[in-house]
Amino acid sequence: MTSRTLSMAVLAVAACTAHSVLAQERPGLLSAGDYADGTLGAAQQPARMDVQPGSVYRVGKWPTYTADLAPGKGHDAVMGNCSMCHSVTYITMQPPLPAGTWKAEVHKMIAVMGAPIQPATEEEIVAYLQEHYTPSTRKP
Repeated sequence: MTSRTLSMAVLAVAACTAHSVLAQERPGLLSAGDYADGTLGAAQQPARMDVQPGSVYRVGKWPTYTADLAPGKGHDAVMGNCSMCHSVTYITMQPPLPAGTWKAEVHKMIAVMGAPIQPATEEEIVAYLQEHYTPSTRKP
């Protein structure tokens, strides 16, 4: 057995072990997805499912890019504050949310998650999200 053959055998055992460990941690998970390049359009939201014990499912490709937010007043406040903790792609991947939901989400980020956002900036962020990402204002 050559060293290359031995190395390939070791890698195969490691891959099988990793797959086995993943399957034990997340029963039913066939694949964990991978990252895909591209640009973000309006993400299709899957229909809700009632997942039963023993269900089998897949996770699709995840974007590796940051979404382009709509231009306008408050854009810089959103980019500067929201992206401290998470990608702004989370904003564009949401279904269009009602204005009150955006206000509650921003408040939750501050009150529950601890985002260090000042009250005036909170109002600016909420106004921006309500202006660009509600059912009546979101552009395709």
